[in-house]
Amino acid sequence: AVDRASAAGRLHVSAISGWEIGNLVARNRLHLGESVWSWFRRAISMPGLRALDVTPDIAVEAAVLPGDAPRDPADRILIATARCRRLTLVTADQEILAYASDGHVRALEAG
Repeated sequence: AVDRASAAGRLHVSAISGWEIGNLVARNRLHLGESVWSWFRRAISMPGLRALDVTPDIAVEAAVLPGDAPRDPADRILIATARCRRLTLVTADQEILAYASDGHVRALEAG
């Protein structure tokens, strides 16, 4: 599904993902072999991939998600982005997948 979306130019990444990756690198939990800036800029310039800003609507939606939403602010922004843009969220995060199983967001398990 991800390959088909990429080929059709319908694969998106939230700007908050750059923040999450930067935090992992800063805490030595992820090693990229290059600066976070270089890696993220290269990633979002890949053909078929589109970067999405965190808009005011997404920020507010993240604060008022229905149900028992994950508490992690970045996860909430990812969920809100998917809801506001009517996108399917691809993730390995079990908490997000559980939230999706309650019908609050469309999600597919990565892997």
